Amino acid sequence: MTRAPGTDPANGLLVVRPGPLTTVQDLGRRGVAHLGVPRAGALDEPALRAANRLVGNGPEAAGLETTLGGVALRALGPVVVAVTGAPAPVRVDGRAAAWGAPVAVPAGALVEVGAATAGVRGYLAVAGGIAVPAVLGSRSADLLSGLGPAPLTAGDRLPVGPPPTPGARPDLVPLPAPPAELVLRLRLGPRADWFAPAAVTRLGRDGYRVAAASNRIGLRTEGPAVARVRTGELPSEGMVLGAVQIPPDGQPVVFLADHPTTGGYPVIGVVPTADLAAAAQARPGTPLRFAPLREW
Repeated sequence: MTRAPGTDPANGLLVVRPGPLTTVQDLGRRGVAHLGVPRAGALDEPALRAANRLVGNGPEAAGLETTLGGVALRALGPVVVAVTGAPAPVRVDGRAAAWGAPVAVPAGALVEVGAATAGVRGYLAVAGGIAVPAVLGSRSADLLSGLGPAPLTAGDRLPVGPPPTPGARPDLVPLPAPPAELVLRLRLGPRADWFAPAAVTRLGRDGYRVAAASNRIGLRTEGPAVARVRTGELPSEGMVLGAVQIPPDGQPVVFLADHPTTGGYPVIGVVPTADLAAAAQARPGTPLRFAPLREW
Protein backbone atom coordinates (compact mmCIF):
# COMPACT_ATOMS: atom_id res chain seq x y z
CA MET A 1 0.00 0.00 0.00
CA THR A 2 1.13 3.56 -0.62
CA ARG A 3 2.03 5.69 2.36
CA ALA A 4 1.36 9.25 3.37
CA PRO A 5 4.24 11.75 3.11
CA GLY A 6 6.46 11.93 6.19
CA THR A 7 6.12 8.29 7.25
CA ASP A 8 9.15 6.07 7.83
CA PRO A 9 9.28 3.32 5.14
CA ALA A 10 11.28 1.09 7.53
CA ASN A 11 8.44 1.16 10.04
CA GLY A 12 4.90 -0.07 9.79
CA LEU A 13 3.08 -3.40 9.73
CA LEU A 14 3.40 -6.32 7.32
CA VAL A 15 0.20 -8.25 6.63
CA VAL A 16 0.84 -11.97 7.20
CA ARG A 17 -2.79 -13.15 7.31
CA PRO A 18 -5.47 -10.70 6.15
CA GLY A 19 -8.49 -12.61 7.48
CA PRO A 20 -11.82 -12.88 5.62
CA LEU A 21 -12.21 -9.10 5.25
CA THR A 22 -9.93 -6.53 6.87
CA THR A 23 -10.05 -2.90 5.78
CA VAL A 24 -8.52 0.42 6.78
CA GLN A 25 -11.18 2.63 8.40
CA ASP A 26 -11.39 5.96 10.17
CA LEU A 27 -14.44 8.13 10.92
CA GLY A 28 -15.36 8.33 7.24
CA ARG A 29 -15.93 10.93 4.53
CA ARG A 30 -18.23 13.66 5.78
CA GLY A 31 -19.99 16.21 3.58
CA VAL A 32 -19.44 14.55 0.19
CA ALA A 33 -22.76 12.75 -0.35
CA HIS A 34 -23.73 15.41 -2.92
CA LEU A 35 -20.86 14.02 -5.02
CA GLY A 36 -22.37 10.54 -4.85
CA VAL A 37 -19.73 9.38 -2.36
CA PRO A 38 -20.82 7.33 0.68
CA ARG A 39 -19.51 8.18 4.11
CA ALA A 40 -17.78 4.82 4.69
CA GLY A 41 -15.76 4.65 7.94
CA ALA A 42 -15.88 2.24 10.87
CA LEU A 43 -19.22 0.49 11.25
CA ASP A 44 -18.75 0.36 15.03
CA GLU A 45 -17.47 3.89 15.51
CA PRO A 46 -17.35 3.78 19.34
CA ALA A 47 -15.10 0.71 19.17
CA LEU A 48 -12.62 2.42 16.83
CA ARG A 49 -12.64 5.56 18.98
CA ALA A 50 -11.92 3.42 22.05
CA ALA A 51 -9.00 1.64 20.39
CA ASN A 52 -7.51 4.98 19.36
CA ARG A 53 -7.85 6.36 22.89
CA LEU A 54 -6.05 3.32 24.30
CA VAL A 55 -2.96 3.94 22.14
CA GLY A 56 -3.01 7.73 22.56
CA ASN A 57 -4.27 8.62 19.08
CA GLY A 58 -6.78 11.30 18.26
CA PRO A 59 -10.26 10.07 17.28
CA GLU A 60 -9.62 10.77 13.58
CA ALA A 61 -6.75 8.24 13.28
CA ALA A 62 -7.22 5.30 10.93
CA GLY A 63 -7.14 1.73 12.20
CA LEU A 64 -8.09 -1.71 10.92
CA GLU A 65 -11.59 -3.19 10.88
CA THR A 66 -11.60 -7.00 10.90
CA THR A 67 -14.56 -9.23 10.09
CA LEU A 68 -15.12 -12.43 12.10
CA GLY A 69 -11.77 -14.06 11.33
CA GLY A 70 -9.19 -11.61 12.68
CA VAL A 71 -5.82 -10.68 11.20
CA ALA A 72 -2.07 -11.35 11.66
CA LEU A 73 0.52 -8.58 11.31
CA ARG A 74 4.29 -8.40 11.75
CA ALA A 75 5.64 -5.25 13.36
CA LEU A 76 8.48 -3.83 11.27
CA GLY A 77 9.39 -1.52 14.15
CA PRO A 78 8.29 -1.27 17.79
CA VAL A 79 4.62 -0.27 18.04
CA VAL A 80 1.79 -0.03 20.56
CA VAL A 81 -1.53 -1.56 19.52
CA ALA A 82 -4.98 -2.05 21.02
CA VAL A 83 -7.82 -4.33 19.90
CA THR A 84 -11.49 -3.58 20.65
CA GLY A 85 -14.90 -4.30 19.12
CA ALA A 86 -15.76 -7.99 18.75
CA PRO A 87 -14.02 -9.94 21.56
CA ALA A 88 -11.22 -12.14 20.22
CA PRO A 89 -7.98 -13.72 21.45
CA VAL A 90 -4.87 -11.57 20.93
CA ARG A 91 -1.34 -13.00 20.80
CA VAL A 92 2.13 -11.50 20.36
CA ASP A 93 4.65 -14.07 19.11
CA GLY A 94 2.33 -16.83 20.30
CA ARG A 95 1.88 -15.47 23.83
CA ALA A 96 -1.50 -14.28 25.06
CA ALA A 97 -1.88 -10.50 25.16
CA ALA A 98 -4.60 -8.22 26.44
CA TRP A 99 -7.74 -7.45 24.47
CA GLY A 100 -9.20 -3.98 25.09
CA ALA A 101 -5.93 -2.58 26.47
CA PRO A 102 -2.70 -1.10 25.05
CA VAL A 103 -0.06 -3.71 24.17
CA ALA A 104 3.61 -2.92 23.42
CA VAL A 105 4.88 -4.95 20.46
CA PRO A 106 8.64 -5.18 19.78
CA ALA A 107 10.10 -4.93 16.28
CA GLY A 108 9.78 -8.19 14.37
CA ALA A 109 7.01 -9.62 16.57
CA LEU A 110 3.87 -11.20 15.13
CA VAL A 111 0.56 -9.76 16.34
CA GLU A 112 -2.36 -12.13 15.87
CA VAL A 113 -6.03 -11.32 16.39
CA GLY A 114 -8.00 -14.55 16.35
CA ALA A 115 -11.55 -15.32 15.29
CA ALA A 116 -14.21 -13.28 17.07
CA THR A 117 -15.79 -15.18 19.96
CA ALA A 118 -18.83 -12.89 19.81
CA GLY A 119 -19.90 -10.06 17.54
CA VAL A 120 -18.61 -9.49 14.02
CA ARG A 121 -16.17 -6.59 13.67
CA GLY A 122 -12.94 -5.99 15.57
CA TYR A 123 -10.79 -2.85 15.55
CA LEU A 124 -7.01 -2.71 15.78
CA ALA A 125 -5.45 0.70 16.41
CA VAL A 126 -1.72 1.39 16.35
CA ALA A 127 -0.06 4.41 17.96
CA GLY A 128 0.42 6.89 15.12
CA GLY A 129 -2.45 5.51 13.06
CA ILE A 130 -2.45 3.67 9.74
CA ALA A 131 -0.94 6.34 7.48
CA VAL A 132 -2.23 5.50 4.01
CA PRO A 133 -3.00 8.58 1.88
CA ALA A 134 -6.35 10.25 2.49
CA VAL A 135 -8.92 10.40 -0.33
CA LEU A 136 -11.56 13.13 -0.03
CA GLY A 137 -10.52 13.71 3.55
CA SER A 138 -10.59 10.10 4.76
CA ARG A 139 -8.36 7.02 4.75
CA SER A 140 -11.35 4.68 4.83
CA ALA A 141 -11.89 1.85 2.37
CA ASP A 142 -15.28 2.21 0.68
CA LEU A 143 -16.41 -1.16 -0.69
CA LEU A 144 -19.27 0.34 -2.72
CA SER A 145 -17.43 3.06 -4.66
CA GLY A 146 -13.93 1.57 -4.47
CA LEU A 147 -12.42 4.71 -2.95
CA GLY A 148 -9.60 4.39 -0.45
CA PRO A 149 -7.26 1.44 0.07
CA ALA A 150 -8.29 -2.02 -1.07
CA PRO A 151 -9.07 -4.72 1.52
CA LEU A 152 -5.87 -6.17 2.98
CA THR A 153 -4.02 -9.00 1.26
CA ALA A 154 -1.02 -11.02 2.45
CA GLY A 155 2.23 -9.16 1.86
CA ASP A 156 0.76 -5.66 2.11
CA ARG A 157 2.86 -3.14 4.06
CA LEU A 158 0.83 -0.74 6.16
CA PRO A 159 2.57 2.55 6.95
CA VAL A 160 2.27 3.88 10.49
CA GLY A 161 2.35 7.57 11.34
CA PRO A 162 4.61 9.25 13.90
CA PRO A 163 3.82 8.23 17.50
CA PRO A 164 1.43 10.61 19.26
CA THR A 165 2.74 13.03 21.87
CA PRO A 166 3.14 11.12 25.16
CA GLY A 167 0.31 11.75 27.56
CA ALA A 168 -2.17 10.10 29.86
CA ARG A 169 -3.84 7.06 28.27
CA PRO A 170 -6.73 5.10 29.74
CA ASP A 171 -6.03 1.50 30.76
CA LEU A 172 -9.55 0.48 29.79
CA VAL A 173 -12.43 1.97 27.76
CA PRO A 174 -15.77 0.27 28.54
CA LEU A 175 -17.85 -0.86 25.57
CA PRO A 176 -21.16 -2.74 25.39
CA ALA A 177 -21.15 -6.45 24.60
CA PRO A 178 -22.35 -7.60 21.15
CA PRO A 179 -26.16 -7.84 21.18
CA ALA A 180 -27.95 -11.09 21.97
CA GLU A 181 -31.04 -9.31 20.59
CA LEU A 182 -30.76 -6.27 18.34
CA VAL A 183 -33.28 -3.51 19.04
CA LEU A 184 -33.29 -0.67 16.52
CA ARG A 185 -35.31 2.47 17.14
CA LEU A 186 -37.06 3.71 14.00
CA ARG A 187 -37.94 7.32 13.27
CA LEU A 188 -40.78 7.05 10.77
CA GLY A 189 -40.58 8.71 7.37
CA PRO A 190 -40.06 10.04 4.83
CA ARG A 191 -42.14 7.42 2.98
CA ALA A 192 -44.08 5.82 5.83
CA ASP A 193 -47.27 6.81 4.00
CA TRP A 194 -46.46 4.17 1.38
CA PHE A 195 -47.38 1.58 4.03
CA ALA A 196 -50.63 0.93 5.87
CA PRO A 197 -50.70 2.02 9.54
CA ALA A 198 -51.24 -1.64 10.40
CA ALA A 199 -48.00 -2.52 8.56
CA VAL A 200 -46.06 0.00 10.65
CA THR A 201 -47.63 -1.42 13.82
CA ARG A 202 -46.70 -4.94 12.75
CA LEU A 203 -43.14 -3.84 11.97
CA GLY A 204 -42.77 -2.88 15.63
CA ARG A 205 -44.43 -6.06 16.85
CA ASP A 206 -43.08 -8.79 14.57
CA GLY A 207 -39.71 -10.39 15.06
CA TYR A 208 -36.93 -10.43 12.47
CA ARG A 209 -33.47 -11.93 12.25
CA VAL A 210 -30.22 -10.59 10.85
CA ALA A 211 -29.66 -12.17 7.43
CA ALA A 212 -26.38 -13.73 6.34
CA ALA A 213 -26.35 -11.46 3.27
CA SER A 214 -25.65 -8.42 5.48
CA ASN A 215 -22.48 -6.46 4.74
CA ARG A 216 -20.94 -2.99 5.10
CA ILE A 217 -23.54 -1.59 2.70
CA GLY A 218 -26.59 -2.73 4.60
CA LEU A 219 -27.94 -4.96 7.33
CA ARG A 220 -30.46 -7.28 5.66
CA THR A 221 -33.27 -8.92 7.56
CA GLU A 222 -35.42 -12.03 7.44
CA GLY A 223 -38.99 -11.99 8.70
CA PRO A 224 -42.55 -10.99 7.79
CA ALA A 225 -42.80 -8.92 4.61
CA VAL A 226 -43.83 -5.29 5.05
CA ALA A 227 -46.72 -4.68 2.64
CA ARG A 228 -47.16 -1.45 0.69
CA VAL A 229 -50.41 0.36 0.05
CA ARG A 230 -48.95 2.17 -2.97
CA THR A 231 -47.79 0.51 -6.17
CA GLY A 232 -45.18 1.75 -8.60
CA GLU A 233 -41.72 3.04 -7.86
CA LEU A 234 -40.26 6.29 -6.62
CA PRO A 235 -37.76 8.34 -8.58
CA SER A 236 -34.33 7.94 -7.04
CA GLU A 237 -33.90 10.19 -4.01
CA GLY A 238 -31.21 10.86 -1.43
CA MET A 239 -30.40 8.16 1.14
CA VAL A 240 -28.95 8.70 4.61
CA LEU A 241 -27.08 6.52 7.07
CA GLY A 242 -29.59 4.33 8.94
CA ALA A 243 -32.33 4.59 6.30
CA VAL A 244 -34.59 1.51 6.27
CA GLN A 245 -35.58 0.69 2.71
CA ILE A 246 -38.35 -1.75 1.87
CA PRO A 247 -37.51 -3.48 -1.45
CA PRO A 248 -40.11 -5.46 -3.45
CA ASP A 249 -39.65 -8.60 -1.31
CA GLY A 250 -40.80 -6.62 1.77
CA GLN A 251 -37.70 -7.45 3.85
CA PRO A 252 -36.31 -4.29 5.55
CA VAL A 253 -32.73 -3.27 4.74
CA VAL A 254 -30.89 -0.94 7.14
CA PHE A 255 -28.31 1.18 5.33
CA LEU A 256 -24.84 1.16 6.91
CA ALA A 257 -21.64 3.12 6.23
CA ASP A 258 -21.02 2.08 2.60
CA HIS A 259 -24.64 2.62 1.51
CA PRO A 260 -25.51 4.21 -1.86
CA THR A 261 -26.31 7.91 -1.66
CA THR A 262 -29.50 7.54 -3.74
CA GLY A 263 -32.18 4.88 -4.06
CA GLY A 264 -35.66 4.29 -5.42
CA TYR A 265 -37.29 1.95 -2.90
CA PRO A 266 -39.44 3.65 -0.25
CA VAL A 267 -37.82 4.41 3.12
CA ILE A 268 -40.21 3.60 5.94
CA GLY A 269 -37.98 5.17 8.58
CA VAL A 270 -34.46 5.95 9.77
CA VAL A 271 -32.54 4.23 12.56
CA PRO A 272 -30.70 6.74 14.82
CA THR A 273 -26.93 6.68 14.36
CA ALA A 274 -26.44 5.75 18.03
CA ASP A 275 -28.09 2.35 17.37
CA LEU A 276 -25.91 1.39 14.40
CA ALA A 277 -22.83 0.31 16.37
CA ALA A 278 -24.85 -2.59 17.78
CA ALA A 279 -26.05 -3.42 14.26
CA ALA A 280 -22.40 -3.67 13.18
CA GLN A 281 -21.82 -6.41 15.79
CA ALA A 282 -25.00 -8.45 15.19
CA ARG A 283 -24.22 -11.86 13.74
CA PRO A 284 -26.45 -13.58 11.17
CA GLY A 285 -29.41 -15.15 12.98
CA THR A 286 -29.45 -12.56 15.78
CA PRO A 287 -33.07 -11.72 16.72
CA LEU A 288 -33.99 -8.18 15.69
CA ARG A 289 -36.84 -5.89 16.70
CA PHE A 290 -37.74 -2.47 15.34
CA ALA A 291 -39.11 0.07 17.83
CA PRO A 292 -40.98 2.77 15.88
CA LEU A 293 -40.85 6.27 17.35
CA ARG A 294 -43.80 8.57 16.87
CA GLU A 295 -41.79 11.77 17.12
CA TRP A 296 -38.35 13.06 16.22
